Parts: sequence; structure tokens; C-alpha cells
Amino acid sequence: MTANEIRQSFFEYFRSKGHQIVPSVPVIPQGDPTLLFTNAGMNPFKDIFLGFRAPEHKRVANSQKCIRVSGKHNDLEEVGVDTYHHTFFEMLGNWSFGDYYKEESITWAWDLLTKVWGLPKDKLYATVHHTDDEAMGLWKKATDINPAHVLKFGDKDNFWEMGETGPCGPCSEIHIDLGPEVDPDPKAAVNSGSPRYREIWNLVFMQHNRRPDRKLDDLKSKHVDTGMGFERIASIIQGKSSNYDSDVFTPVLRAVESLSGVPYAKEEDKIAMRVIADHLRALSFSIADGVTPSNEGRGYVMRRILRRALRYGRKLELKDPFMHRLVDVLAGEMGGAYPELVKQKALVTRTLLAEEEAFIKTLDRGLELFSEVRRKAEAAGRKAVSGEDAFTLYDTYGFPWDLTALLAREAGLSVDEAGFKASMEAQRERSRAKVTESTFELTQILTQIPQKTEYLGETETACEGKLLAIVKDKAKVEALAEGDEAALVFDRSVFYGESGGQAGDRGRILSPEGRFRVEDVKRMEGYFLHLGVLEQGRMKSGEACRLEMDAGTRRDTRKNHSATHLLQKALRTVLGEHVKQAGSQVGGEKLRFDFNHFSAVAEAELRQVEALVNEAILANHPVDVREMKKAEAEASGAMAFFGEKYGEVVRVVNMGGGHSVELCGGSHVGATGEIGSFRILSESSSASGIRRIEAVTGRHALAHANEDRRVLRELARQFQVADREALLQRIHAVLAERKELEKKLGALSSAGLKDQVDALPTLSIGGLAFIYGEFKDVGGDALREQVDRIRNAAPAAVVFLASATEGKLVFVCGVGKEALSKAKAGDLVKKAALLTGGGGGGRPDFAQAGGKDLDALPKVRPEIEKALGG
Repeated sequence: MTANEIRQSFFEYFRSKGHQIVPSVPVIPQGDPTLLFTNAGMNPFKDIFLGFRAPEHKRVANSQKCIRVSGKHNDLEEVGVDTYHHTFFEMLGNWSFGDYYKEESITWAWDLLTKVWGLPKDKLYATVHHTDDEAMGLWKKATDINPAHVLKFGDKDNFWEMGETGPCGPCSEIHIDLGPEVDPDPKAAVNSGSPRYREIWNLVFMQHNRRPDRKLDDLKSKHVDTGMGFERIASIIQGKSSNYDSDVFTPVLRAVESLSGVPYAKEEDKIAMRVIADHLRALSFSIADGVTPSNEGRGYVMRRILRRALRYGRKLELKDPFMHRLVDVLAGEMGGAYPELVKQKALVTRTLLAEEEAFIKTLDRGLELFSEVRRKAEAAGRKAVSGEDAFTLYDTYGFPWDLTALLAREAGLSVDEAGFKASMEAQRERSRAKVTESTFELTQILTQIPQKTEYLGETETACEGKLLAIVKDKAKVEALAEGDEAALVFDRSVFYGESGGQAGDRGRILSPEGRFRVEDVKRMEGYFLHLGVLEQGRMKSGEACRLEMDAGTRRDTRKNHSATHLLQKALRTVLGEHVKQAGSQVGGEKLRFDFNHFSAVAEAELRQVEALVNEAILANHPVDVREMKKAEAEASGAMAFFGEKYGEVVRVVNMGGGHSVELCGGSHVGATGEIGSFRILSESSSASGIRRIEAVTGRHALAHANEDRRVLRELARQFQVADREALLQRIHAVLAERKELEKKLGALSSAGLKDQVDALPTLSIGGLAFIYGEFKDVGGDALREQVDRIRNAAPAAVVFLASATEGKLVFVCGVGKEALSKAKAGDLVKKAALLTGGGGGGRPDFAQAGGKDLDALPKVRPEIEKALGG
């Protein structure tokens, strides 16, 4: 049986027993932001076991996609090294929610394993909890298992619990004896840790509820929860000693062999290929389900996994991006069972390629640095990489901790993990020290104020309020004089305090004798701090004041905030459901929206996004804002994001009866038509894997449109044309003329450069003819032309040319075919790049790199000559 046939036969068997076959849920847990990934078959049914919802079907079977790479389930370092640990795996399971119980579970499991799949009965063992005489009796009476193969164990092996409290119960595990050829140790036995006896299936009988005092109560309804690792059972049925030898993995392994030209033979090559095959599955399914590699949360886990795979790819001489080229093979093998993999194949491929290209740029430089770190440690007689060096690799070159640990382990070294964590914490402390200090001092002042601020700004633009406190120069004062800058705290306010990316309001505050200009408002621990300057008169603590926020700025801010919701909806429509907000800043003049995406957004895509937002504005959708319980909000379609903290009651903003539904505490328009219009100003990179859009709405969008029209008219006047089409044609013509002139100028420059290069001296170093030259304001194309010319004319020569141009360094190296046994162009330019803070590389016979530190150029020639044996 093939793997796909095994999975299907499992479904067909339990369908014949009255089970509903349900699809796998995504690897991103739905409605459970506390869980990083779906890591067990029971995750989708947790609410049923806890009594939070009723089951749709009493009997269910499925194959659940799972990822285990964190917490107590983190086996990442074992993946690929052994033959049975995986980051991504499928869990086959059948479930009974208050329906059948132990007898059916045991008899059906035995029937499927022995009669349908034909596993040898004499090789199978069953374990039960030492108190579960019922299960023990059923195994012996309801099946024809060897009675001596039914064994009792304690809580550690045969009692399952969801958590410290809640549903739990005894379990019965089925194991198979793979024979003494797997482990000849005569002491090998079930649950001894020997690979000879491998667990196949776990049948959990949920019959108790664990109380906080650790005592057990009987559940009103008893449930069955079973789990069988798909990769493991496939290898057993197919008679393979390794999970990776089954056809679950072999198609991808064959593809890696083809890409690398390395056979799946040597153990070190097998490990590398197993890591790649495993990690491809975890990455592809997580991206298809909406995870984008990033620097936090799930995204960072995926980024770590990809970078680990790329490192192992280097062991197979796979130096160019390759993971994305394997997606077709995986989708072809698993797309039938998981159609989302086929549907999202293009997204998965593009995401992997973008991530690979980004990391490969720094991987070579990082590996060079690690080599220096290793040499430094060995020279000092140390057996460990310092925490500071590990942190530099992480902070500068993007090496996750586990990648540095892997490199160190391969070199026979350890890594100072405590030192690494200390460096990480020191960086965090540096970044937050100033904020923490001022926040602490401010908190000390605020805690002395007996009353927090009541916010009236949702319905009012002005109100009367009592001045409770004045904070000036980190101290509480009783009065302000004209020109003083301070923060004011009132019992009531109409000013919105900065929160959720929305900027604080502006406006003015009038006291009996003074006028205070409000430039920003911060919200802290329930207090609203009105920051600004006293423009006129004086102001005293305890006075009754009039607070007037700038209604025009508030209207503009509302438009921009509501536009960010429409923008996120449009981005998810155009780019894919993986897009999620990664930050925002909303003020009166413009909005800034950060989102996770693997590459720059194309101009055509930006036009489509802008059009969708404007369509939603013209539709004048009503905007409904209401508070509701978190569970009700999630049921309405509002998204809960991993890492966000939500209370039991949340605020939901629903635009257009479901067009856009988000949890949000900010200010919004009453209908989308109030936004007026929407215009994207720019799209750029904010961080690795994070894109940023800046945009304007309403009157500011109109102002930008008018300015664009003014510029176009001025350009038309300068180019002496009548309309925009003629202007475009004239610009194209001018650019073509310029290109032709540059070509002629380049020909003249090339002739002059040729004479300069031909005049360079030829040195003899290490038995090689070596030509070296440095130039100013010569581009890479011109250098490449000269290097190519000399390399072809002098097959025994090494030519290395450098140029300082536009504040950067360019290095081009060529090695003649007769000199390749003694020198490699790629290695030489990498050395130059490392010395000058740059990067690059290429083929052994021809390579190019760049540098940033012009002052370091004098160091290059001696190091190149040294590398050649001089």
C-alpha cells in the first residue's frame, strides 16, 4: 500500500463504523491565540472535551496536520539525525463524544491493524493502566492477541491528562516488535526506550475530571480520543526501518538528490536530505495555512526552520535557493489529501524563494565569521563559542541560536548559552532603559492621583474637567507659568489617548487664567496625560477647565483609522489570507500600515488594493461598533492574533455587515463614505518579512491629487507637450537618447580603461601570474568586461580589479582555466568583501563582490596575495 492508500483505508474503515470523516484544521490553532501551533490530534476538539460546545457528530475520524517545534515537544535537534522525529507530522485519529467506549475502540483498532493492514499478531503488544482491569479484560476476551503481550504500566506511560486540571483518563497503547535486528539488546522491551519496540497507536479513555486538589471525579459522558502517527504506521506497513524510507518522504528525497547531484548514501548526506525533506513539509503547510516567516511568534519559528534547512543544503553544495523548487513535488504527493497545498502552491513557492534569497545574502558572511570565531576559540584553548560571538551572529547575520549551536556542535564546540541570553537581555535593556526609567517615575506620580480619567470623546468634542495633576520635568507641580511644557491629568476628557496605533488628539484646554495647547495625549494605567505647552497666562492644579479637542484632526484621524481596516481587507484579497497587520500609526495627516508579506508589492497589485479600498468607500458601508464577549466576537469572524491580550469583553468594528470585522479600540467613521477617498503614497520594507504602506484619505488625498496635477502640468510645459500621453512619449524619447549617449560614452571610457588595465604589472605569486588594479568611478560592468578579456587571453593568470564608485567598493576577479587548481575567484572576492564590510561571490573562474568601508581598501591587496601564497 502507498502512503495515500493507507490514509484512505483508515478513513474508509472508520466510515464503515459510522464515523464522519472531517478535514484537518489549519496548523494555526483557530480561536486559541495561546497555542503556537496545532500540535496534537485532539486540539480541534478541546472545547468539546471541556464542555464549551456540543459535538456536531458523535463519531469522527480524521488526519490532523501537526507541528511540534516548541516547548516540551521541541525535538528540532533530533530531526533528521534519527529516523522518526519530525517537525511536521500527520496524526490519524478516531473519536467518540459520549458514544462508544473501550470495547469498540480496542476491537476496531485490532481489526484494522491485523485484518485490514495485515500486521503480524505475534509482533503486537498492548499496554493498559495498572488500574484498568476493564481494558485488560477486553484485550484478552475481545481480541486474539497473545495474553502474555498485554502489559500493565503506571501513570507515566498509560494515563493521559489535558492539563493540570480537566478531562483525563487511562490509555491503552499498541506497540510492535520490529525484531532484534533493530536492537539486539536482550533487555529491550516495551516502554524501555528501545527502538525495537515502537508505539503505533494510543487509545485514550476520557472518564475522569481532574480537580485542582488533584482528586478525580467521574465524567457524566465518557469520550474516546485516539492518535496514530501516520508517518510511523506507513513505514511499518511498507516494511521500512526508517520513516524516511517510506513513500511519505522518498519523492522529496529523490528530488533533493537530483538538485544536488549527491546520492542518498553517506550518513552525513542522508541527515542533510532528511532535514530538508522534513522542514519542507513544516514550511509548506504552515505558509499555506497563513504563517509568514518573520522575527516573532510563529513566523520566527518558521524562519529558524528554513535557515536550518539552508545550512544543511550547504552540506550538499546547494548554494543557490532550492527549497522553493521542491514545493511542486510535495504538492504532487500530498495535494490530494490536503488541497490547500495545491491552492496555495504559488504563495508557498514565492514566500520560500524570497526568504531563501534574503538569508543566502548573509549566510556566506556569517559562515566566514563563524570560522573566525571557531579559530579564535581554538587558539585560546576554549571549547566553547562565547555568548557575545553567538549574539553577533544572531544580531548581524540572522543566525538563530539553534543554527549557531549546530555549527558549533559540528566543530566539536559548545556555545555559551547563558552568555548569549545575557547579551540578548543587555540589548533589550539598552533599548528600553530610558523609557522604563521615565515610565517608572511617571507611574509613581500617577498612583498618587485618586481618580482615573473618564473618556467622553466618542460622543463629545468638548467637556468640563477638573485638573487633578500637573507633571513637569518628571515631577508633580502645583502650577504652570506661560511657556511651561507639561502633562496634565483631568477627571474627564474628550481627548483620545494614543492606543492601538491611533495617535492622540490635539486641541486646547482653557483654565480661568490660561490657555494650554495640547500636542499629544498618552494613555497610561487609566489616566489620560495631555502633553503640550501653556501658551498664555497661568494654570493651577484643582482648577475647573474646558477641554476642546481639534474636531477637524479627529475627523481626519477617524477616516485614516477606518481606512486601515479597509486596507487590510483589500491586501488579504489581493495578496492572500496570510497578510496580517504587524503594526500601524494613524494620525490626522496620514496613515501607516505594516503587514507581513514575503516580497515588495507590485505596482499593479498596489493599484488593485487602492481600487478595492475606494470601492468600499464609495459603497458607503455602515460601520457598526459594539462591545461583546470574546467568544461571540470570534464567532462573528473577528480575528484573534497570537500574542495579543484580550479581555473577556472586546470591542468589535464591523464594516459593511462583515466586509471587514476586527477587534479594535480606536475611533471610526459612522459609514465608509465619510472617508472620502484613499490614496497610497508609498510601499516599502519595514523589516525582514514586513512591508509598509503609507497612505492618505479625504482632504489630504485631494491635496496630493492636486499637487500631482500641478507637477504634471509643469512637466508638460517644460517638455512643450499638450497632454499626458504626449508627455510620456516625450520622456521615453529623452531617456532613449540618453541611453544612446551613455553607450557611446561607455565605449570611449572602455577604450581608456583597457589601456590602463594593460599597463598593470604582472606579478608572480605562488606560481601564478597575478594582475591587480584599483580604480575610481569605474562601474562593475566595465570591470567585468576587462577581467573577462584578460582571463580568456591569459589562462594561467589571476586578475583582481577593484573600484571605489559612488561611496562603495566593487571587486571583480577572474581565474584562468589553467590556474583553477590553485585559486578560486569566489573565495578571493569573499575575502575582500569580508575585509570591507560587504558581500558577494560567484563561480571559481569568475566572481564579483561589493564592500562598504572605503578606508579598508588598502587591506585587500595584501590579503589576496597572501591567499595566493605570497
